[in-house]
Amino acid sequence: MRQVKIRTWIKGEEDSEIVGVSARFGKLIADHEQGKTSVPLSKLDPEDGCTDSIKPLQGFTALVERGNCTFTTKARTAQKAGAVALLVVNDKQELYKMICSENDTFHDIIIPSVLLPKAAGEHLEEALDSNNEVRVLHYSPKRTMVDIAEVFLWLMALGTILSASFWSAWTAKESAQEHYRRLKELPELPAEDLVEARDPEKANKDVIDINVLSAVLFVLMASAFLMLLYFYMSAWFMRVLVILFCIGGFEGLQTCLVSLLYRWFPKAGKKFIKVPLLGEVSVLALFLSPFCLAFSVVWGVFRLNSYAWIGQDVLGMALILTVLQIVRLPNIKVAAILLGCAFLYDVFWVFISPTFFHESVMIVVARGDKSDGEGIPMLLKVPRLYDPWGGYSIIGFGDILLPGLLVSFCLRYDWTARKSLFRGYFLWSTVGYGLGLFITYVALNAMNGSGQPALLYIVPCTLGTVLLLGWWRGELKSLWFKGDSLDQFPVDGEQDHHPVGRSPE
Repeated sequence: MRQVKIRTWIKGEEDSEIVGVSARFGKLIADHEQGKTSVPLSKLDPEDGCTDSIKPLQGFTALVERGNCTFTTKARTAQKAGAVALLVVNDKQELYKMICSENDTFHDIIIPSVLLPKAAGEHLEEALDSNNEVRVLHYSPKRTMVDIAEVFLWLMALGTILSASFWSAWTAKESAQEHYRRLKELPELPAEDLVEARDPEKANKDVIDINVLSAVLFVLMASAFLMLLYFYMSAWFMRVLVILFCIGGFEGLQTCLVSLLYRWFPKAGKKFIKVPLLGEVSVLALFLSPFCLAFSVVWGVFRLNSYAWIGQDVLGMALILTVLQIVRLPNIKVAAILLGCAFLYDVFWVFISPTFFHESVMIVVARGDKSDGEGIPMLLKVPRLYDPWGGYSIIGFGDILLPGLLVSFCLRYDWTARKSLFRGYFLWSTVGYGLGLFITYVALNAMNGSGQPALLYIVPCTLGTVLLLGWWRGELKSLWFKGDSLDQFPVDGEQDHHPVGRSPE
């Protein structure tokens, strides 16, 4: 099966280009359009192409609807009528392989056959029904092995995870320093503050630690949300998602900018003003809010423009960075359950769901087949600059967020255990993520652009690497249960002092 480009002309004026898939039988389609001329298009009569056509189509490309008989039967009917090629209008927007039925032969079929998406095929049918002249020219250009877009996307995903990991580790270290300072001041604190000062969890109250139950529920809720998008996706539903994404992007962008600029404007970050409905807001956040809000709104309004991917990526990366700063894995046990469930989730909804739904649910939702071609905004994308097929290279938020939680944990663990770069886990989990994402793109190109579940390759390369290293070094028990608790975190000036209530191991 190869993708096929079909240029169309209606009443002498060039119309939109259609992308279809070729059949596994018949003549191979040329990979270039040079030297080829367009040919007229006409329907077979009867239109399903299951019986001999009463209308000769010598020198025409035949157009038929899918159903009532096999693809090979339609191809033979068109070939017998004199057609030079066959276009089949699919009954769904998503395209499938055009294969022969069991025990069917096809060596006598010499004309090429192409399956068209439902909407594109119906557009051609409407033009023919209006007695307009329609001409087509089909060819199948070879896809480039590597596009610069994939390199950019790989760097963006890896850079986002690295930035989030160091941000998370520095925040944890600052929380540990504050906790340690309060422990030293215990005799001077009021009685009501003693409990909070001694409890590392309360000292780090701005962080949400994932537990086993929440890890499983997250994947179940993600599946339910995916089904909701699949069955009820529409233009208005897409607008709701865009609004939610704009709100999340606004919050993420503001949080990232406040944290970045706080180093240079500490006074503005520490001074708070009461705002109606919002409560106390720092002067720095208040100052940055109009810019962040305007950025999100402008993207929402112009999101369908060719350059809107830049704004989507900025908002998306800011949102991912903020989530990875707030949500954390406490140990490898939770990481194994979360990523293991996400691994099964990704594989099921990409590869196994066609068994039950006759199409890949994940691919249909991501591509926006049921929302006038507008894909969901919860992904990073970069236009494919040197690909003759155009389009975008994309990566879903989950393919960055979930492995990012593990990589962030590894850096915090290395700091708590005072491990060097090469003897720690952060470097190798980062290398594993980069390798897993690279393998994903290799598989994507090897499968001729067919959608791939990225976590199928990323989870073994990241979680598998950490588990294997932990077992090899005899540290798996510590990783599995103890993790990176706050009371182990090294702080400036602590040297070899062990936290209150702990003894050296």
